[in-house]
Amino acid sequence: MKLIVFGATGGVGKLFVQQAVQKGYEVTAFVRTPEKMDIQGVQIIQGDAFDPAKVAEAIVGHDVVVSCIGSTKGPNKDTSIQRMGHNIADGMEAANVKRIIYCASAGVFNEIPGISGKMMMKLLEKPLKDHRAALEAIMSKDVVYTIVRPMGLKDTALELDYIETFEGVPTTSRSIPRASVAHFMVKAIEDRKYENTSVGLASAR
Repeated sequence: MKLIVFGATGGVGKLFVQQAVQKGYEVTAFVRTPEKMDIQGVQIIQGDAFDPAKVAEAIVGHDVVVSCIGSTKGPNKDTSIQRMGHNIADGMEAANVKRIIYCASAGVFNEIPGISGKMMMKLLEKPLKDHRAALEAIMSKDVVYTIVRPMGLKDTALELDYIETFEGVPTTSRSIPRASVAHFMVKAIEDRKYENTSVGLASAR
């Protein structure tokens, strides 16, 4: 199975690429700076996700699109995530690619309860709105999606006992290792129970 990864040099993206290669998938990394992708066994396409023609061209021939895209100019600057998300959505439609795994964030659907949840979603209002617009573009297409909604992220060792929920957010609300988010995304590629779902993730520890 052939995967193309957008945001492949980011925190979750690079760990996803590493784990997907270890699982035996054929992985293409779509990157602006090839020098940042130093994982062996990865095909690299140099390009800019703001370029719709380049994105569409890159998606052709792949079975699954994986998005780990984030804001390119900080949380309060612009609508870069939705612009890239629209290009990915249109590129998938043009290439007739039906499967996507998309890493967003807890709160993207206003699902964090309580006063602290409202405060967090207010603090992250602009990037969450940006992700939401990207997801609306993707979900408007004829695709099979898995939306990943991790709580806060941390750079610690892989944990395999992380918590998943299809509704709302996990009750622990603990930050989750980026490696665990990547692990879930690899797992979700071929597990049909994650098709057309939105999954909240948190650490169990």
